[in-house]
Amino acid sequence: MEIAKGILIVVYFIVAIILIILTLIQSKEDAGLSSTITGSSTSNFFEKNKGRTKEGKQKRWTIILAIVFAILTIALGIIYMA
Repeated sequence: MEIAKGILIVVYFIVAIILIILTLIQSKEDAGLSSTITGSSTSNFFEKNKGRTKEGKQKRWTIILAIVFAILTIALGIIYMA
């Protein structure tokens, strides 16, 4: 059981570091109120294919790693409670 704890902790730290890096290198998407007033269109080519861009991939991986981080947090909590 100690080996499993050690492996989970190492994976936890790796995921945490990668998640921090991905969060820091993402560009700020601040359309905010100005896009509401100006009526920016979301039916253009870029908006339809946003998931294929570098920013879209970074956002997807950030979400995936955040979910993995939450699951690892719960798993480590359960292991250390037992």
